[in-house]
Amino acid sequence: MIFFQKYKFFITTLTLLIVVTISFAVYYGYVQVQEKKIRQNEYIKRAQQIQKKVANAIVLKEKATLAIALALMNQKDFQYSMLKKAIPANYFDPIIKQFRQNTLYKNIWIQVMDKRGKSLYKSWTKKHGENRTKLREEIATIQRKKKILNIVSVGQYDLSIKGMIPIMSGRRMLGIFEVISHFNSIAKNFKEDGFESVVLATKEQSKHIKYPFTRLFIGEYYVANFNAAKNLRDLLGKYGVENIVKKPYSIIDGYFIVPYFIKNSNKKVIGYDFIFQKLSALSNRELEHFTFKWMILGLVLFSLLGALVNTTLYFFMRKQKIYYKNIIDTSKNIIIINDKKKILEINKTFFKYFQNYKTLEAFREQNVCVCNFFVKEEGYLDQGDVSYYWLDVILKNPETKYKVKMDIDNNIYYFSVSAVLIDSEKDYYSVVFSDITQEEIYKNELQKSVITDPLTALHNRRYYYEKIEKEMYEAKRYGLALSIIMTDIDFFKKVNDTHGHDVGDEVLKVYSKLLQESLRESDIICRIGGEEFIIILPHTDKEHAFKIAEKLRKLVQKSKKILPITMSFGVTEYINGESEDYIFKRVDEALYKAKEQGRNRVEVG
Repeated sequence: MIFFQKYKFFITTLTLLIVVTISFAVYYGYVQVQEKKIRQNEYIKRAQQIQKKVANAIVLKEKATLAIALALMNQKDFQYSMLKKAIPANYFDPIIKQFRQNTLYKNIWIQVMDKRGKSLYKSWTKKHGENRTKLREEIATIQRKKKILNIVSVGQYDLSIKGMIPIMSGRRMLGIFEVISHFNSIAKNFKEDGFESVVLATKEQSKHIKYPFTRLFIGEYYVANFNAAKNLRDLLGKYGVENIVKKPYSIIDGYFIVPYFIKNSNKKVIGYDFIFQKLSALSNRELEHFTFKWMILGLVLFSLLGALVNTTLYFFMRKQKIYYKNIIDTSKNIIIINDKKKILEINKTFFKYFQNYKTLEAFREQNVCVCNFFVKEEGYLDQGDVSYYWLDVILKNPETKYKVKMDIDNNIYYFSVSAVLIDSEKDYYSVVFSDITQEEIYKNELQKSVITDPLTALHNRRYYYEKIEKEMYEAKRYGLALSIIMTDIDFFKKVNDTHGHDVGDEVLKVYSKLLQESLRESDIICRIGGEEFIIILPHTDKEHAFKIAEKLRKLVQKSKKILPITMSFGVTEYINGESEDYIFKRVDEALYKAKEQGRNRVEVG
């Protein structure tokens, strides 16, 4: 007893130290296990994000390739050359040169085939005339369906992306127009985002490549992108392509490597896109959130052990908090900590975008929430009906990918946004905004180019089919009236023959604009080919459609801009249950009737 009293302070202190040591060991062990698990999960999640990014990049390249094909098919005299089956050897060289000088497309190839699949023209070689229908099943597919195709395939020259379009004259198929693009621009875009890329054809597919475009191989694997770095090709050769594709990701020689399987239209793997990222460049937001959360919880736990333990932990946690602050300050993303009532903390990146504010306090004086800068637009999250409603939506649907559009000082930005609860007792949340502005702008521009006629800037035939299907569905569901008008310029061939195609193009642009400006905001006008236009009139019966067509006819006749011209019009009203093809046929017949009856008139079908 005397011994205990003598050494009470020492025993108590030692007991506290033992308790602290054991508690810290258990705590530290748990954190280490969880950090390892989170790191592995984050690597898997990161690999899935990269694979999705590659998939999106290929889809965007397919759409861009198709957009190029649609634009090139509108070249002057091209269809006439097709009818003659005589396309000059250097026909597309000037436009290919422009793509090489002004876009990321440094190598695009163009091939034109007749309706049987026989090659009439190849931009990359003077050799043509062969028929590869039996070797290329996509040729047979487009001959049968007469529809546009986007594919990735391996040919005699390369693993490439192809946009194939049937060349039509009315309902008659003249041939096939094909634009071929390569993986170099995709790899270049990835490099600008901090990634390296090596694109390979499989061993089986590489055997079909007789005239390799890049002349690069890794063993028996053909390399499809010129800009594949030699050290990365050597790395794949050293560790084995077969070994790396077996795993969702690999960490080798300081690189985080993710394989993406490139498949053809039959879902068969024909190649791989290996994405390399420096391991030091990887950020782990979930791990950052986890560390912050357990620092706070650890502080609460150890503070209960007494003044000595509390003091020790105070310095420990202070050091850790500085470490956490340094982590979020080095992030390229905007990171906000809040409690649903106000913003508690922000990182340095926040002020890169909100440059009018020097401190968090200055921002809070003028803004209740960062959602004040959200732009309400379809496809993007808005702030909702009550403060922080947007954050509740994200938290209730953690698997959904949300995007926001922000207007900050008249500058438009796009962000992907995610949120996580980091302290359930205090209701602390961490919200991360990742800048995807360039990606969204590029995607929106591509989508616009695919549905826009390059000459008149009106919507094109593809957009017409999208909208008529939607409007027919609405008319059928709600019992609404719907009419369409088809019109074309009378004796337009004479305009081209007499005044030249440049004047003909100006006539198309000026009079299409005149038509568009004379329609209602809800009406949709599209150029569907040559001098032919179609107008969708929602909530309009054929009597009113006739009056609109007659007004347009008189307006054109009176205008006499560029040249005095007239136009003929066909009008029809949607019959409940009919198909898009049938209503198109009926309005086409009405226009034909107007032509037969002397032109410059309106006929109802």
